Amino acid sequence: MRQFFPFLILLSILSITSCTQKYYIVRHAEKAQASDGMVMNTPNDPPLSAAGNQRAIALKERLSAEKIDAIFSTNTVRTLTTAAGVASDKKLEVQQYAKVDSIFLNKLRSQKGNVLIVGHSNTVDDLVNGLMGKEEFKDLPDSAYDNLFIVLVKGKRLTFLREKYGQPSQ
Repeated sequence: MRQFFPFLILLSILSITSCTQKYYIVRHAEKAQASDGMVMNTPNDPPLSAAGNQRAIALKERLSAEKIDAIFSTNTVRTLTTAAGVASDKKLEVQQYAKVDSIFLNKLRSQKGNVLIVGHSNTVDDLVNGLMGKEEFKDLPDSAYDNLFIVLVKGKRLTFLREKYGQPSQ
């Protein structure tokens, strides 16, 4: 039994540290504007701007060392493009969601492993607040694109982190 004691300690440490689930939540990257000198065929569903494409690359780089097991995005060009680099890097399909409601939040909670969710300035707070079970913040300003919100779940303990990634927003 004594010879197995160090192994049991190591096994306990590994199981404790690997039980943290992470939800990475971002707003889509910068969207193109009609004033950017382009004709938009879909003004209600604009693509990413050059700065937005750079931010999507920055998101992929920021999450490259993280284990991501699922990716969710709304069905817009800007959110899907923001998620695409991470999805390609992790060899995952982007799953689409229509709205942030109790059904979608329960689906997120039932996921095994770490999850990336790409939303909008008026839904990122719903995602974070819904996962945390309390209000952490309200809608993002329309000019805020550089926030990476992380909800950590370890057992019943929830922790909220707010980081920045890519170039600072205007």
